[in-house]
Amino acid sequence: MAEKKKKFKRKQLYIKKDFQLRFIVKFCIIVLLGSVLSTALVYYFSSDTLTSTFHNSRLALRTTSEVILPAIIYTNLITLAVISLAAVSVTLYISHKIAGPLYRFETDLELIAKGDLTKRIRLRKEDQLKDLANSLNTFVDTMHDRMAEIQTQVEETFDAVMRVAPESEAMRKVVGLRDMACRDIITEATKK
Repeated sequence: MAEKKKKFKRKQLYIKKDFQLRFIVKFCIIVLLGSVLSTALVYYFSSDTLTSTFHNSRLALRTTSEVILPAIIYTNLITLAVISLAAVSVTLYISHKIAGPLYRFETDLELIAKGDLTKRIRLRKEDQLKDLANSLNTFVDTMHDRMAEIQTQVEETFDAVMRVAPESEAMRKVVGLRDMACRDIITEATKK
């Protein structure tokens, strides 16, 4: 029987807390503004009509907007609460698809900046920004190849100078120091 793959379960609710909280708050503000606008429009369009109601066992005529305003406010508050809870859940899920890759970019690019040109940015198959990750990986591959070419050219130059003037102690020291510095830089940049 084939063993089922364990589904990845996120251990951390917030990856980039500031980013995700701003995203959620902005979304909830948009929902709130939509509720306020909806209430204002219904109130405005119903202000020209009359509605009969019973108030303290008496029949009363009032504008429709006055009658329905409390119901609209309560309905909008309940709707706002439910939509906000749903929005928090959905935006956390969606923002993980963006914040997770951004966090991965940040940590991997720090390693690449320190000289590890063998590092590749790997994202989960459901994550966003895969094209950017592929472009960055191509860039790092190109840099790795160029650094290897430079290392080869430095070695060839060193060998050529040593063949031309092997007995020149000053030349050997200058070339040796330069070669040693270049090798250290290139070795650090191309380490595996």
